[in-house]
Amino acid sequence: MFVKTGDKVKVLAGKDKGKQGTILKALPKQNKVVVEGINIMKKHTRPTGMGQEGGIVETEAPIHVSNVQLIDPKTDEPTRVGYKFEDGKKVRYAKKSGETL
Repeated sequence: MFVKTGDKVKVLAGKDKGKQGTILKALPKQNKVVVEGINIMKKHTRPTGMGQEGGIVETEAPIHVSNVQLIDPKTDEPTRVGYKFEDGKKVRYAKKSGETL
């Protein structure tokens, strides 16, 4: 996967198209990511045990990684991600500006 936890991304498709957010969790085996404030779902919960309340809880659901694109730190626009080797280490860089991520 080309994105990691903490990256700022823009949503390209779906009900939240055009919105931006930060990746909270990456799920590489499922090719999905959880983005802050994107793809909000409502879950109805029952009160379980003493002191816990039931109700409607809103949480972020995973979105497919192909529907997000990384935000270039230099230009603040969506960009593709490339890989190159610097000093023997593999690093990611933004294709638009060439900035190392």
